[in-house]
Amino acid sequence: MKYRILVSLIFVAVVFSCKKDDDGIVEVPPSLLSDVAPEDDATIKEFLNTHFYNYEDFDELTMPEGFDYKIVIDTLAGDNAGKRSLMEDAQSVKIKVNSDYLGLSAGEEDIEHTLYYIVVRPGGGGSPTYADSTLVRYQGSLLNGKLFDESQDFVWQELPVTVRGYANGVAKLNAGTEDQIVENGDGTYDIMNSGMGILVMPSGLAYFNRSDSSLIPSYSPILFKVELGLYVEDTDRDNDGIPSIEEDLNGNGYLNDDNTDAKDEGRFAVPAPNFNDADDDGDGVSTRREISDGNGNIIKPYPDKDGDGVPDYLDPDTN
Repeated sequence: MKYRILVSLIFVAVVFSCKKDDDGIVEVPPSLLSDVAPEDDATIKEFLNTHFYNYEDFDELTMPEGFDYKIVIDTLAGDNAGKRSLMEDAQSVKIKVNSDYLGLSAGEEDIEHTLYYIVVRPGGGGSPTYADSTLVRYQGSLLNGKLFDESQDFVWQELPVTVRGYANGVAKLNAGTEDQIVENGDGTYDIMNSGMGILVMPSGLAYFNRSDSSLIPSYSPILFKVELGLYVEDTDRDNDGIPSIEEDLNGNGYLNDDNTDAKDEGRFAVPAPNFNDADDDGDGVSTRREISDGNGNIIKPYPDKDGDGVPDYLDPDTN
């Protein structure tokens, strides 16, 4: 099963209201972030307090022979009632989400959401940012265990084009290292010191009311089991010479709302945020050219010819 966890950078939101119009269509307005966020958090906390994962299998002292390094989650009941809950291992991070991010028109202020993550196995390498390209194996499910997405083999994913909670969650894990890659002889490979984790996120950090799959109901908190193999440090998605992490101009951990030339892209054009735009200010001169010398070397700090505090590559008045 291959349901894409990637989020389209533009979507058409079809919403409905509880009142019938002349065509007999029932319209239902989308729920408010401020209403859904606390409900999701309560649901997630209940899940974390009533479930556990097979943490004992990951203990090197008791690891079963032939262990496949699969994360298994089950309920705290019966023989498992005394296990350590997910909540006891969970760490959390607060992330503010504005209604504009989800295409809502309610005009709400930024609403705080909580992302929960568990480091199941520390990786032997460094940690990516939410702007980097990562080599992962993953499994996505609802909290009831219903699977909606999976990759059993390692695949490359660029975190800025995944759902927000996933990108910020993977950034909390450590990857493996290239010297620990082991070929399996069947075209697959393992990374022996890869990092592994569990990410649990509210719908406001996932698909909210806009999933393009019937497998994910609207306003569903979701869970990912992730194995992080490798990552590309300072990923530059658009190859414009500016690392994608530096394209987060407002520093909110989300790259899709940083679009310097948005007003010039046209009403029906697919938005091209700076991390995915080779000409960030839309002045017809590529970003790479505006930050390079005659030999193509990147100049730092980035040039600001008119001294107005705005680098040339973000200033359409200079080139």
